[in-house]
Amino acid sequence: MAMPMESPISFTNVGKIRWWQRGIFASQTGYVLLALAVLLVIMHFASPYFFTEGNMQNVAKNFSFIAIATLGVTFVIITGGIDLSVGSMMCFSAMITSMVMTELSAPGSPAGALFVHMAADGKTVIANVPGLILLISILAGLGVALIAGLVNGFCIAVLGLSPFVTTLGMLSIVRGLGYVVSNGRGSFPGGPDADRFYALTSGDVLGVPVPFIYLVVLALTMAVVLHHSAFGRHVFALGGNEKAAELTGIPVVRVKIEVYVICALAAGLQGIIISGWLGSAPANMATSYELNVIAAAVIGGANLAGGIGGPLGAIVGCVLLEVIRNGLVLAQVSSYWQQTLVGVIIILAVLVDRIRSRMS
Repeated sequence: MAMPMESPISFTNVGKIRWWQRGIFASQTGYVLLALAVLLVIMHFASPYFFTEGNMQNVAKNFSFIAIATLGVTFVIITGGIDLSVGSMMCFSAMITSMVMTELSAPGSPAGALFVHMAADGKTVIANVPGLILLISILAGLGVALIAGLVNGFCIAVLGLSPFVTTLGMLSIVRGLGYVVSNGRGSFPGGPDADRFYALTSGDVLGVPVPFIYLVVLALTMAVVLHHSAFGRHVFALGGNEKAAELTGIPVVRVKIEVYVICALAAGLQGIIISGWLGSAPANMATSYELNVIAAAVIGGANLAGGIGGPLGAIVGCVLLEVIRNGLVLAQVSSYWQQTLVGVIIILAVLVDRIRSRMS
């Protein structure tokens, strides 16, 4: 006699993905995007000037002034590190760029005689090769950033020093060197290539600010590198589990040094762009910018424990901070409230992500 087969047991909850684990809610960046959208709607009704063309250009330009450095810091944070020297690096690179440009444009200086000559009127300085002074000056600014990044990476990856302590020390070193080389005074880009410098740093193309164009190109490049290259996979592996990454043959030391170099170069480029917007490189430029840069990365979803982060989150975090700053200005609220709100947003962003992780 055949025995009836029992009905198979089914578990309806196995493999089911809840709504807070799907789509836009699958990451902290999604929640921040949602908060940004709500904030934009509020600003639309709060101020008739917010969505004007001029204000949108200001927002795009202003958040670009920290977003490029935020992309670099995000690389470091993904590996589980931190770089507190980005603000000082911005200032130092900008100062070196301006000082080299001015020195090479002086006909009476030993170096200047190789790059410029006087016109027939005896007053106008003309470049021997147009654009060469600008190129050398920018390379000099990025060169000092490269050296600082190498020192940071060597101390952290090879000597095993703490990223926090190492970059905190570099913050002070670079800022101090800036005061030393300038005697505490600002420097101004000058010479026959000055107009080209301003066009490349604070100009616009068809109404789009040049810094924003740089940001888009670098963000797309970062996305490709992180998600479609061996280096990007190594960066995420370090942040996920450094010991396991080392056992699998990933060159941990080299990758660590490279991410700190990338971070320093991004900060240096950011500083050069800001100096073009300001028209000078003051000795106190970008003071405490490292706090805004790291805050934007964390708000956008980069996890300080490592293993999580990306260019979209970095940009979203920067946009959110700039919209808050811009909104406070339009609402005639004291700018001192900005830091308070930034702190609140950081805590809320991390809290929401922690709650979402526990629920999953």
